Amino acid sequence: MEFLEPAFMQRALIAAVLVGITAPAIGIYLVQRRQALMGDGIGHIAMTGVGLGFLLSTSPVWMATAVAVAGAVVMELIRWFGHTRGDIALAMLFYGGMAGGVLLINISDTGSTANLTSYLFGSLSTVSSSDVWAITLLAAFVVLVTVGLRRQLFAVSQDEEFARVTGLPVRLLNLLIAVTAAVTVTVAMRVVGLLLVSALMVVPVAAAQQVSKSFRLTFVLSVVIGTAVTLAGTVTSYYQDVPPGATIVLLAIAAFVALTALAAPLARRRARGRTAGTDTCTLGVPASRTAADDVHV
Repeated sequence: MEFLEPAFMQRALIAAVLVGITAPAIGIYLVQRRQALMGDGIGHIAMTGVGLGFLLSTSPVWMATAVAVAGAVVMELIRWFGHTRGDIALAMLFYGGMAGGVLLINISDTGSTANLTSYLFGSLSTVSSSDVWAITLLAAFVVLVTVGLRRQLFAVSQDEEFARVTGLPVRLLNLLIAVTAAVTVTVAMRVVGLLLVSALMVVPVAAAQQVSKSFRLTFVLSVVIGTAVTLAGTVTSYYQDVPPGATIVLLAIAAFVALTALAAPLARRRARGRTAGTDTCTLGVPASRTAADDVHV
């Protein structure tokens, strides 16, 4: 267990676990809403916050959180009122956020190209103690929202009109999903990087969906996959000296491919089981009795 000895690896592993939990936890709602690339857009905007952090000599994590949350709110407002011009406004917001971050980090006294790269693609050695505390607090917020309000968030993500009819505050919940996604991006940027965080929100969820048919099991399995690949990617990065973000994402894609290959025979087995069960139930039973039993079930 040599990798547990360096202090920077201890901090990186704590951050990796938190990222592995939070990214799929909010990602499952984004996938349901068909907003799989939302995290990528927020990551672009968060770059301006990172640049402001260096320019103002304050915490880049907290500054990125503030800017990302503001950007997520603007994205939701554009979605509500943007209509046909919404995609153009979003594009300008995303690219403007990235350009602003690059400019600010280069004109600051403490910023550099190396700092920029670590935030874009993740870095183990740059996770500080203050980053760990910030990530822990932000991750607690994400878990509280995604688990505590899972029924309401699922209803809104699945069918907004039905959720509105049942009396749920749809716009407020949509805004909460966007803000939580923004917080998750800043949680993950120190380990995975702003350019790759969206993959960790989406790929573990897509992998879990290959073998799970219920929301609860998909949620749990995606968090397990997310945690496993972030830990494995962090340890691999330590021993092989490769970028942690890229390693984590490639491991997540490998998990997706493996579970997809496993899903096909499982589906065939379930289909044979259902067919055999139907044949057994209908054997020697009048059609009217069988239909009644089906309705009761």
